[in-house]
Amino acid sequence: MIELAVFDMAGTTVDDHGIVYVALQDAVEETGAPVATADLQEWMGADKVSAITALMALGGQEATQQRVAAAFVRFRELLVERYAATPPVALPGVAAAIATLRERGIKVALTTGFDDDVAHPLLESLGWAVGADAGSTVDAVVTTSDVSAGRPAPYMIHRAMEKTGVINVRKVLAAGDTVVDVQAGRNAGGISVGVLTGKLSRDDLAAHSHDYILTGVVEVPELAETQRPA
Repeated sequence: MIELAVFDMAGTTVDDHGIVYVALQDAVEETGAPVATADLQEWMGADKVSAITALMALGGQEATQQRVAAAFVRFRELLVERYAATPPVALPGVAAAIATLRERGIKVALTTGFDDDVAHPLLESLGWAVGADAGSTVDAVVTTSDVSAGRPAPYMIHRAMEKTGVINVRKVLAAGDTVVDVQAGRNAGGISVGVLTGKLSRDDLAAHSHDYILTGVVEVPELAETQRPA
């Protein structure tokens, strides 16, 4: 039986109406770097500083620390502005699925390519509380502020294990809607799951090493008895 389910936020548990994609693309293109759709898809789910750095370079712009920092500030401005106009909402059935997992004694953590200053206000806007008590929504949240590198590095998943006291990585399921989510799950050594609630197709996700492709997090409780082979 799994002991911990680790879920991405935007596109996996939260419907942000695709705003993070558009805000990232707009912030990078304001630097003069065109953003190809395939490149944007490759870098979605990664920490946003790394994504901006890569996308600027791919678009032929010099990605100096100062320019990247300015583009990141602009990304956050655009995100806050657009989230205020069109607030994110929980994807259908996700809250119930999370509650089902926790009722069965399975801890649930959220990870994200956002830093603390973006992630925690987003959760507050949803009314989602974090903690081990019965009144909370999830047991832990890990952002890029907590680790030295974001996805596809496995560090956020491992940090979620630390926060929830889970020590056997084979009993950890990690699910997300982007390529780097699937890669991080594989790199972490647990059960890697792609979900189809984001922008990518089944074929897009299946092209990368994974254990399952699901329509969404709502199906994860059905995998509760799963454990990655030794």
